[in-house]
Amino acid sequence: MTPEPIKPKNFTGYHATAMIVAFFVVVVAVNMVMARFAVSTFSGTLVDNTYVASQKYNTWLEEARKQQAHGWTSSKVIRLQEKVAMTVLKADNTQLEDAQIIAVAEHPVGRTDPITLHFKQDQTGTYISRGVLPEGRWKLRITILHRGNKMALAQEIF
Repeated sequence: MTPEPIKPKNFTGYHATAMIVAFFVVVVAVNMVMARFAVSTFSGTLVDNTYVASQKYNTWLEEARKQQAHGWTSSKVIRLQEKVAMTVLKADNTQLEDAQIIAVAEHPVGRTDPITLHFKQDQTGTYISRGVLPEGRWKLRITILHRGNKMALAQEIF
């Protein structure tokens, strides 16, 4: 007895259509996943116009040198219940007393209007915001003024 020859299966229009549809389903699914990752991790723009920012670059470097000359250091901004807290130290590692601190909190993607926070110093020397900052991710642009000297910081808080 001789074995029957194996007949190859026919490649039909149904198979071609299924392959094309499957290909595009995979492409669309990957694009949707990548778009979701891109939107959820987008931290916003640093500057609105890079050309204009490049014109101010040397001025920003000079301001940074002046800030470093003060010798001030600041802690990372933290949440304290619904408020924001930070410490600022002088060059000799003592608390910077009676500074005026203002922070503008911006949502990274501009979902809400900016919030201006004013800080007051407590008895331990920590500066605590008077206003509350809603939950979420925020970019803080902090300005510290003390006896005619100025320091500008940018920090993120979650």
